[in-house]
This record gives sequence, structure tokens and C-alpha cells, in this order.
Amino acid sequence: MNKSELVEAVQNSLGKDATKRCAEDALAAVLDSIASGVRSDGKVQLIGFGTFEVKHRAARMGRNPKTGEAMKIKASKTVGFKCSSSLKGSL
Repeated sequence: MNKSELVEAVQNSLGKDATKRCAEDALAAVLDSIASGVRSDGKVQLIGFGTFEVKHRAARMGRNPKTGEAMKIKASKTVGFKCSSSLKGSL
């Protein structure tokens, strides 16, 4: 499912009176809220769905795949998602 299909699913869930624009705005608001929550708090937990959390990657040595030369990879942050047991059970 891509974003446009998700917008259509949200529109169908909201009922006949909901416009595609309304569904798109609702989805954008949810995604923006999750992003800002992870940015500010480091964790967003949605009971019954899962948890978005900042993960820290340590600096490490790697290899340039083109030349095979050893190189240092900087420490970085990423966002991880851990699904809830109820979501996992429904799969």
C-alpha cells in the first residue's frame, strides 16, 4: 500500500461525506505529529499498533564497496519501529 492508497482507505473509513482532501490532511497531521513526537521526545507509543523510537548507531569501520578500501562510518541516529503484539498477532 502506498500513500495514495492509504489516503483512499482513510477516506472510505471516514464515510461518504469525507473528501479526499480531508483524508489527505488527516493523514498528514498524523504523520507530522508522529515525526515531531519522535524528534522531541525520542519515542511515540501507539497502543495496539506499535512504537516509533530513535535508535543510535555507533561509529564503526566499513568498506567502500567500489574500491574495497576501509573507511570510518560516522555515528548516526535513525528511527526504529517495533510493532505491538496485537498487530503482530493479526498478521
